[in-house]
Formats: sequence, structure tokens, C-alpha cells
Amino acid sequence: MNIINRAQAPTPKFFKVLRTIGIVMLAISGSVLTAPVALPAAVISVAGYVAVAGGVLSAVSQVTVEDATKSFQETENNARDGN
Repeated sequence: MNIINRAQAPTPKFFKVLRTIGIVMLAISGSVLTAPVALPAAVISVAGYVAVAGGVLSAVSQVTVEDATKSFQETENNARDGN
């Protein structure tokens, strides 16, 4: 199963929630990073780390697939490969 098929396959409910949390983390950190006011360096640094964590969380959650879909894909590949 390649990355495109994984991204298009159904995602389990738990990982949908994690993906949403990651997107919210990205939005909040993006707002802090682009704020037109002077913020302490520590706040800017933490916002950068939160942005990275949110991006990774969203990406990993998006490519997680349900076992039923994965089993179906493997069965389909076995039929195609003559196994």
C-alpha cells in the first residue's frame, strides 16, 4: 500500500481526533508566530515547537488506516500477484 492509497483510505475515529488536535495546534502556533506584537523569545520558540509537533501529529494521523482496509488491500494484491 503506497502513501497515496494510505492517505485516501478511511482513518480510525481515534486518529481523526488526533488529526484535529494537530491542526488546532498548528493554527494556534501560527497565530502566535505571526502576531503583530513583540513577544518574548521563549514564547516564539515554544510556538515553533508546537507547530512542528502539530504538523507531525496531523501527518501521522492522516496516513493511519483501519485494519479492515489494509486486509482488503493485501487480499487484492495477493489475487493480483497470483497468491
